[in-house]
Amino acid sequence: MQQKTSLQPSAAFMAASWVALLAGIVAFLIGLWNADMLLNEKGYYFTVLMFGLFSAISVQKAVRDQLEGIPVTNIYYGLSWFCLILCIVLLTVGLWNAGLSKSEKGFYAMSFVLSLFGAIAVQKNTRDMKSATTSAPPENDRP
Repeated sequence: MQQKTSLQPSAAFMAASWVALLAGIVAFLIGLWNADMLLNEKGYYFTVLMFGLFSAISVQKAVRDQLEGIPVTNIYYGLSWFCLILCIVLLTVGLWNAGLSKSEKGFYAMSFVLSLFGAIAVQKNTRDMKSATTSAPPENDRP
C-alpha cells in the first residue's frame, strides 16, 4: 500500500509567500493611489488586479485538485485558465494603451505578477497546511 507523505511548508516559505502577496498588492495600490489617472482608470486596474488574484487561486486549486485525484469539471478548469489569461490580457492592453511612462507600466506589470505569484504560493501553503493537519495521525498513535 502506497502512503502519501504530506510535507508541511516551512515557516520561511510561508512568510515569504505572504510578503510577496502583500508587497505586490500594496505596491500596486499605492501606485494607483498616487497615479495621475481618472477614477474610472484606477477602478479598471484595481478590478483587473482583484480578478487576477481570484483567477490565479482558482487555477491553482483546479490543478492541485486534479493532481490529487479530486474531480474537477472541464468547464471549471477551462474557465479558471480562461479567466487568468483574460486578466493578463486586460492588464497588458490597458498598460499598452495607457498614457504612462514605461517605468510606470513596468511597475504595474511587475507588482501584478508579484501579486499573482504570492496568491498562488499562499493558496498552496494554505492547502499544504490543511492536508498536513488532516492527514497527521492522532497524538496517541504516533511512535
